[in-house]
Amino acid sequence: MNFTHWLYTLAPQPELLLAIIFTVALIESLAVVGIVVPGVVLLSAAASIAGHNDTSLPLVLAAGTLGAFAGDNLSFWLGRKQRSRIPHWWPLKQHPEWLNRGNDFFQRYGTLSVIIGRFVGPVRPFIPMIAGMLSMPSKRFAVVNFISALAWAPVYLLPGYLLGRSWEELMELPAGAERWLLTLSLSLLALALLFSWIRYQLSGDGRVHRWLENRMTRSPVLAKGWNQLCSPAPANEFPLASLSLLLTSLIALIGWTTWVLMHDGPLPMDEQIHSLANLLQRSWLVGTSQTLAEIGDAMGISVLMAPWLLWLLYAKRFAALLHIAGALILVAVSNTVFKDLAGRARPDTPDYLTGSMSYPSAHTSTIVVVVGLTAAFAAQVMPQRYRGYAYWMGIIVCMPMALSRLVIGVHWASDLIGGALLGLVVCAVTRISYQHFQRPDRDMPPWVWLCLASLILETARVVFFSPV
Repeated sequence: MNFTHWLYTLAPQPELLLAIIFTVALIESLAVVGIVVPGVVLLSAAASIAGHNDTSLPLVLAAGTLGAFAGDNLSFWLGRKQRSRIPHWWPLKQHPEWLNRGNDFFQRYGTLSVIIGRFVGPVRPFIPMIAGMLSMPSKRFAVVNFISALAWAPVYLLPGYLLGRSWEELMELPAGAERWLLTLSLSLLALALLFSWIRYQLSGDGRVHRWLENRMTRSPVLAKGWNQLCSPAPANEFPLASLSLLLTSLIALIGWTTWVLMHDGPLPMDEQIHSLANLLQRSWLVGTSQTLAEIGDAMGISVLMAPWLLWLLYAKRFAALLHIAGALILVAVSNTVFKDLAGRARPDTPDYLTGSMSYPSAHTSTIVVVVGLTAAFAAQVMPQRYRGYAYWMGIIVCMPMALSRLVIGVHWASDLIGGALLGLVVCAVTRISYQHFQRPDRDMPPWVWLCLASLILETARVVFFSPV
């Protein structure tokens, strides 16, 4: 009997299943042990069983959060009490590079490494222990560790839980639905692989970047233009990825919008995907999508960004403030223009959206701008080899927000594509413009308090205010 089959035997015992989730999350977070334990697989399996048996989602997330919190705290305590002995323990004695890698990561990012490191596979099991070895204050670690555990639990548990809630129903889909799901999955996988490859080639270590730099610097005129667009020293990085993103997303946006305007009404694929979305609707899925709609509307984005914009104003980071505010204004104005130009009706128009057109999806474009810029700014202070993690986290955050518009039936699939392309254009323009103003040597913002402020305000918005 394998682990999954054993979990199925626990179905009538949700308390024991929650204990399993807690224990696996704890073990997966322990120093060294987390490397050899397939925590992601085990947690996904346990969460899937919990979802299949309708175990309370808050309890599942709480079990995972507390397990991760406890495991990292044990690692922190171990690092503090045994700091002189740890380098001599097996297998660290045979692999000192593991500790060195984690130490370099912690030295670079400090307190922030506790949150970032939880999502970076190679260093995840070591950061809490290294924080203890380097005498990070216990209270500060506990606060940061709890916040990171709160963010980590949904990422690891929610996909498995949702799959468990819906997999049996998916098996009963009518003929043809499986083809669309398979096509969508393979398309996303192909795009993910293509994105990773292109992103690396355009980075400073990529062949395309090195070849272009060699060519451009041969000519005094071209070299001057190249250097003007580079970020200030010591990074001195040319925004090749942003320029490429701008060019490709702008061409794609123009072409896609033209294609949409040529059709009177939705595209054939829109109607098919809309029918599939209707088949997949469940009360919990619709409720989650409504919550995401409130988070991503004008009021939700405003309260989410308010603490950060106010801090930028207080800290006199005027260049960053103007670029972020300008990006939000630009995407809002662009959405208004495109909606008036297209004049496309929504599949369903609730009262609060009366008079609002469908193309493109403002929710999608705005969340792409907010999350995309966040990922770009985070990647800027990360080593080249870790930057991909920031962008992948951004994609993971944006996808549910976009797909929720299909679930509640207020957008066509082509609206989401147009919104995403528009958001990417605004992101690219903003990054290129800000390239010359960035200063990597500046102090980090009080991100813990700013995140808490955004979380509190966003929660109040969802609880007390209706969608707009």
